[in-house]
Amino acid sequence: MSAQVRLATPADLAALVELEDTVFSGDRFSRRQLWHLLNRANAHTLVAEDASGIIGYGTLLMRRGSKTARVYSLGIAPRARGGGLGRRLLEALAADGQALGCTWLSLEVRADNRIALGMYRRFGFRLDSWLDDYYEDGCAAWRMRKALAA
Repeated sequence: MSAQVRLATPADLAALVELEDTVFSGDRFSRRQLWHLLNRANAHTLVAEDASGIIGYGTLLMRRGSKTARVYSLGIAPRARGGGLGRRLLEALAADGQALGCTWLSLEVRADNRIALGMYRRFGFRLDSWLDDYYEDGCAAWRMRKALAA
C-alpha cells in the first residue's frame, strides 16, 4: 500500500467526518468534536492517504503534566484494512508521543473487537483494566497500556 502518513490539518475535517461515519457504527466523533481535536485540543491527529484520499487516521491525546499519551481514536477505511496501515499509524503516534516526552501509551478498545485487540497486542500493548458498559451500546472495553522506549 502506498499510503502516506502526515499530520492532519483543519482542511481534512470533511474527509475525517466521512471516514468516521464509515468506520464506526456507534460512539462516533461529531463534526464539532473532530474540529476541536484538529484546532483546539492538546492532540495530534495523523492521516493516511492514498490517491483516492484519506483512508485512515489516528489521534493521540495528551494531558498537560502527564507522561501518558492516549490513543484516542484509530480508524481505517474498510477497503484499506489488513495491509498494515493501522500499525503504521500506531508507530507514527508512538513516535509523536515519545517526541513529546511521554513514557506510556494507553487506549481503550471494545472487548468484542478481536482484530483490534490482536493488533494492539502485537504492537506491545498489554491489558490493564476492564471497563464495564464503556460504549454507548453497553459493550465493555479493555484499557491497554504500552511502555515507550526511553
